[in-house]
Amino acid sequence: MSKTHQSLSSIPSSLLLLCILISLPFQVISQSTEQSILLKLKDQWGNPPSIHSWNSSSLPCDWPEVNCTNGAVTGIFLSQKNITEKIPETVCYLSSLAELDLAWNFIPGEFPDSLYNCSKLQVLDLSQNYFVGRIPNDIDRMSSLRYLDLGGNNFSGDIPAEIGRLPELQTLRLYQNFFNGSVPSEIGNLSNLEIFDMPFNGNLVPAQIPADFGKLKKLKRLWMKQTNLIGQIPESFSGLLSLETLDLARNNLEGKIPGGLFLLKNLSELFLFHNKLSGEIPSTVEALNLVQIDLSMNNLSGLIPQDFGKLKNLTILNLFSNQLTGGIPESLGLIPELKNFRVFMNQLNGTLPPELGLHSELEAFEVSENQLSGSLPEHLCSSGLLQGAIAFSNNLSGELPKGLGNCGSLRTLQVYNNHFSGEVPQGLWTGLNLSSLMLSNNLFSGQLPSSNLALNLSRLEISNNRFSGEIPFQVSSWESLVVFKASGNLFSGKIPIELTSLSQLNTLLLDGNRLSGELPSRIISWGSLDTLNLSRNELSGHIPAAIGSLPDLLYLDLSGNQFSGEIPAEFGHLRLNSLNLSSNKLSGKIPDVFANRAYEDSFLNNSNLCAGTPILNLPRCYTNISDSHKLSSEVLAMILVLSIAVSLVTVLLTFFIVRDYQRRKRGQDLATWKLTSFHHRLDFTEFIVLANLTDNNLIGSGGSGKVYQVSTNCPGEFVAVKRIWNTSKLDERLEKEFIAEVEILGTIRHSNIVKLLCCISSENSKLLVYEYMVNQSLDKWLHGKKRRLASGMGVVHHVVLDWPTRLQIAIGAAQGLCYMHHDCSPPIIHRDVKSSNILLDSEFKARIADFGLAKILAKDGDLTMSAIAGSFGYMAPEYAYTTKINEKIDVYSFGVVLLELTTGREPNSGDEHTSLAEWAWRVYSEGKTITDMLDEEITKPCYLEEMATVLKLGLICTSTLPSTRPSMKEVLHILRGYGPSEGFEVKKMGSDFDVSPLLSSATYLSSYKRSKKVDDSLVYSV
Repeated sequence: MSKTHQSLSSIPSSLLLLCILISLPFQVISQSTEQSILLKLKDQWGNPPSIHSWNSSSLPCDWPEVNCTNGAVTGIFLSQKNITEKIPETVCYLSSLAELDLAWNFIPGEFPDSLYNCSKLQVLDLSQNYFVGRIPNDIDRMSSLRYLDLGGNNFSGDIPAEIGRLPELQTLRLYQNFFNGSVPSEIGNLSNLEIFDMPFNGNLVPAQIPADFGKLKKLKRLWMKQTNLIGQIPESFSGLLSLETLDLARNNLEGKIPGGLFLLKNLSELFLFHNKLSGEIPSTVEALNLVQIDLSMNNLSGLIPQDFGKLKNLTILNLFSNQLTGGIPESLGLIPELKNFRVFMNQLNGTLPPELGLHSELEAFEVSENQLSGSLPEHLCSSGLLQGAIAFSNNLSGELPKGLGNCGSLRTLQVYNNHFSGEVPQGLWTGLNLSSLMLSNNLFSGQLPSSNLALNLSRLEISNNRFSGEIPFQVSSWESLVVFKASGNLFSGKIPIELTSLSQLNTLLLDGNRLSGELPSRIISWGSLDTLNLSRNELSGHIPAAIGSLPDLLYLDLSGNQFSGEIPAEFGHLRLNSLNLSSNKLSGKIPDVFANRAYEDSFLNNSNLCAGTPILNLPRCYTNISDSHKLSSEVLAMILVLSIAVSLVTVLLTFFIVRDYQRRKRGQDLATWKLTSFHHRLDFTEFIVLANLTDNNLIGSGGSGKVYQVSTNCPGEFVAVKRIWNTSKLDERLEKEFIAEVEILGTIRHSNIVKLLCCISSENSKLLVYEYMVNQSLDKWLHGKKRRLASGMGVVHHVVLDWPTRLQIAIGAAQGLCYMHHDCSPPIIHRDVKSSNILLDSEFKARIADFGLAKILAKDGDLTMSAIAGSFGYMAPEYAYTTKINEKIDVYSFGVVLLELTTGREPNSGDEHTSLAEWAWRVYSEGKTITDMLDEEITKPCYLEEMATVLKLGLICTSTLPSTRPSMKEVLHILRGYGPSEGFEVKKMGSDFDVSPLLSSATYLSSYKRSKKVDDSLVYSV
C-alpha cells in the first residue's frame, strides 16, 4: 500500500464525505437550492398547469421559463401563465435574479414591496395584471432597474416623483392605468431613459408637458397619446437628440407646432452628447433620427413647419384633426422615407406638394376635409405601393393623375366633393386590387369601359358628374360590387339585364339620368338589393313583377318616368321603408298593403290609379261599373236627408250632456293640472291627453310608469304620453327622474333625440308628452320574437331588421349621443343607454329616449355619483368601484347595443353566468372567427366586412378601462364610414384600407384580462 492510500485510509469517513461534497461543482448545489425555491414558488401560486415543466426530476436551468448564467437563475419569464395569486417574497430568495416577467396574468393586489429584496433586479414586467393602488413613493429603492413595465393595470393616484431617481432606467412603461395626478417633471432626470410609454391615461389632471423632458438626451420613443395634455409643445423638445417616435395624439394641445422643434440648434449640447465630433461643425444640424410623428386629434393651429421636410428618416406624419392653416410645405414631398401622410380635417389651403410620392414609397395619402386647391400630385404612386388616396371635400381641380391609373397596389380612391374634370384614367376601371372608387360631385366625363373591368371593386360612386353613354353589359364582371351610385349623370340607353346578375349588389342609384326603354323583366341575382332608385329617367313599359320578389328591398323609387300598366300584385310582399311611384302613367288598384298614410305621397300624379279604401288621396276603386249607380238619385237623396236629421239631433243632445259634464269635471280636475310647453304650437290640450289615458291606449309599461298612445286634433297623428306612477305622494326617486327629463329634453334639440313636446303636472302625478315613434323601441325588433317564442306565444308577421337598417339605427343613435357628449355645454351623460331606450320612427330613424337618469357633467368632466343606476348587461364595470364617472359609461353601453345589433343576442344572455360583452370578448379570445359571432338571420356575404367591423367596434367600446374606449365622436366617424349619413350619402375616410388613425394601438384591447389571444389584428382591422 502506498503512502497516499495509507494517508487516505487514516481519514475519518465523515470528513472524507465532506471533502467529496466540497469538491462537487458549485453549480449543482446552487441549482438544487434554487430548484427548491422555485418549486415552493410554484406551490404558493397554486401549481398552475401552465408551468408543468417545473418538477423535481430536472434542474431549473433546463426549464423553458428560466434563464441561467453560470449555473445560477438570473431570469424568470412567466408571461400568460394564468397566475391568479399575489407575488410571494420567495421569488427574491433567488440571489442572482435580474429579470422577472409576469405580464398578462391575473395577479391582484398592490405593488409588491417584497420585490425590494431582489437586490439585483434589472428587468421587471408586471404589465396586464390586476394591480391596484398607488405606485409606492420609495420605488427608487430598486436602484438597479433598467426596464420597468407597469402598463395595463389599475394603478391610481399620482405617478411618484421618485421614479426620477432610478439612474439606470432605460425603459419606463406606465400606459393604460387609472392615474389621476400629473406626470412628474422629475422623469426628465432619467439621463439613460430611451423608451417612455404612458398613453391612454385619460384620468390624469390636465397639465402641460414638463419642459424638463427636453433633457432626455437618449430618449428614442415618447408615447403620451390621450394623457390629458394641454398647452403648447415645449421648445425644449429641440434637445431630444435621439428621438425616433413622438406620439402626442388625442390630447388638448394647442398653439403652433414649433418651427425648430426637430432641429438641433445648441451645438454645445450636441458636442457634449457625442464627445467625438471632429472637423467643422455645420451651422445647422438636422435631426435625422425621427421616424414617426403623431400629433393628431389636438387643437394645434398655425402652419405646418417647413423644417418637417428635413427629417430624412420620417416614415409616418399624422397631423389630422387639428386646426392647422396655411399651405402644405413643398419640402414634405422631398422626404425619402415617407410612407404615411395624413393631414385630413384641418383648415389647410393652397396646393399640394408636387413631388409627393416621387422620392419615397408612399402608401397612405389622406388630405380630405380641407380647403386645398390645384391638382393631385402626379407621382403619388411612383413607387407602386400606394394603397389609398383620400382627398374628398376640398377645392381640387384638373384631371386625375395618369399615374393613378397604373397603380396596381391602389385599394381605394376617394376624391368626391371637388372640382375634378376630364376622363377617368382607364386603369382605375380595371385595377386588380381596387375595392372602392368614389368620384361623386365632380365634373368628370367620358363613358364606362366596355371590357376588363375591376374584378374586386365593391363600391363605385360616380354620382353628379357628366358621364354619358350606355351602361355596358360587361358590368356583369363586377362580381364583388356592393354599392353602385351613378345618380345625376347623362347615361342613356337601356338598363342591361347583366346588371341584375350582380349578386352582392346592395345599393343601386341610377336616378337623374337619360335611361330609356323597359326594365329587364327577369332579375337574375338581386337577392341582396335593399335600395333601388331609378327615378327621373325616361323608362317605360310595365314595372317588372320580379321587383316585388326581392327579399331585402327597403327603398324603391321609380318616380318621374313613363311606366304604365298596373302596380304588380307582388309588390304586396315587400316590406318597404320608402316607396315612390309618383309621376308615371300607372293605372289600376294599388296593393292593399300600401293603403295607409305612410305611403300617402307614393302615388301622386298617376291619374288612373285608385285605392280600395279612402285613406289615401286617390279615387275609390269599384269592382264593376254598376256599383256606383245601384241606387236611384231619389232614394239616395231621401237617405241623405234622414241621416242628416238624425245626426243633428244626436249631436245636439250629446253636446249639451257632455258640456255640462266637462264643466263640472274641468272645474274639479283641470284646475290642478299645469301644462308647460317646450314648442310654440301644440295640436292638443291637456284635456285631450287626460281623457285618453285609458287601458285601450296603453302601449308600454316600465319601472317608472305607463306609456299611452294619444290621438291629437290632427287626424292620424299621435303623441306618446309617459305617466309617472300616480300615488298619494310621488316617490322621491321618480320626482328626480321627472325633473331630470324635463330639464334636459326641454332644452336640447336634435333629430336623433326624442322630442319632448310638453309636460303636464299635478301634485300627485306627472305626464311627459313626446313625439310618437310608430316603430317603438329597438329591443322589440331585435329580441321580441325570441321572447314571445320563449313564453310559448305565437309570432305573427315578425320582420327581422336587415343589416342596412341596423347600421342606419346605429348611426342615428351614435349621432344623438355624440351631440350630448360633444356639442352640449356642459356635456350630458345619459347613464341608461340600451336598445329599449332607442326608439324608431316610421323610417326606422333612431331617437335616444328616457332621460330620467341623465346627468349634466361638472366642469372637470367627471360626475360624482352617490348610487349606481342603470340596466344590467349595459353597465360599465367602473360603476362598481368608483364614484366618479364620465361619458365613457355611455360609450360602454352603446358598445353593448352594437353587439346586440351584430350578434342578435340580448345584453344579459352571453351564457349562463356572463353578459353579452363578456361572452363576446371570451369567444373572440378563444380564436373563433368573427363570422361565428354574427346574427345568422341577417348575415350575408356582402355585409360581412361591415358587420365584422361594427362588432369589433362594439368590443373596443366595451373595453374594461374607460380610458381605452373611443369617444362617441370617433365611434360615429367609423360608423359613418360604412353607412348612410344625412342625405343618404356615404362619407368614408380610409376605412377600406386603414382606419388606424382613429384606433391605432392594440392597447385598446389589452385591458381585457380574460382575453389572452387578443392582438393588433382586432384594432387594425377596424
